[in-house]
Amino acid sequence: MFDFAAKQSAGLCYDAFLARHGTADQRTRWGAIYERVQLSSPQQALLAGFQRRMIVYCLAGAWCGDCVQQCPIFAQYAAVSPNIVLLFFDRDAHPDLAAELRVCGGARVPVVAFLSEDAQLVGWYGDRTLAKYRQLARDQLGPSCPTGLVAPEQELLAAVTQEWLDEFERAQLLLRLSPRLRQLHGD
Repeated sequence: MFDFAAKQSAGLCYDAFLARHGTADQRTRWGAIYERVQLSSPQQALLAGFQRRMIVYCLAGAWCGDCVQQCPIFAQYAAVSPNIVLLFFDRDAHPDLAAELRVCGGARVPVVAFLSEDAQLVGWYGDRTLAKYRQLARDQLGPSCPTGLVAPEQELLAAVTQEWLDEFERAQLLLRLSPRLRQLHGD
């Protein structure tokens, strides 16, 4: 069984991850998406209401177009919720974590692992949301990888933001309803 707790100290916050692994151009692209993410008042209230500390590992690559378009969303969530501890791991620098979080047999990114406050795996999700896969199915005639050079349309960004928020909420509710954690916290 993978030791997520042992990996925690190697995680980087959003800015440190980009500083270490991103080029100036990549940091600019990530920043542009970060600025475009618009959390509605209900979304902000939901995030601010998270009561359980939730450690979130994001396996990513600064070079990855899907990461450019999705990882800034997670940083926005963490900025709103003091109970989200968001840690980034470069896929190529952490092959052990990449192997543990394979999607369809491949080392895909971004992949998010949701952990309890004591680093127990709650669940994981990645590499794209349903809205993104639907858009790709409409647009692509063959395999390709988005570059992140062209920002997604605002409607798609909003849909992806909501679908990822649904996953964060699911993990938070699992933590809130966990008999083990309810006993620990007396709630």
